[in-house]
Amino acid sequence: MNYSKTKNTKRFAFTVNRNTTAKQAGSNIVTIETQPYDDGQYSVGQSSITLTVREAKALNSFLSENLNSVDAV
Repeated sequence: MNYSKTKNTKRFAFTVNRNTTAKQAGSNIVTIETQPYDDGQYSVGQSSITLTVREAKALNSFLSENLNSVDAV
């Protein structure tokens, strides 16, 4: 079964592509792309990072642990 979902913000585009029946590499990926944004804070061009779903889950866990912490500033 194929699943694809995209979330866009002013600065980023987040995409999840999953194929629960495929066994080949690259079937289940998460992509984070910068959007062209001309205010000097982020890239004016486009760049992206592609992660496996397993890597994205590890990133999610790391961010959840550290951004939800009471001690985080």
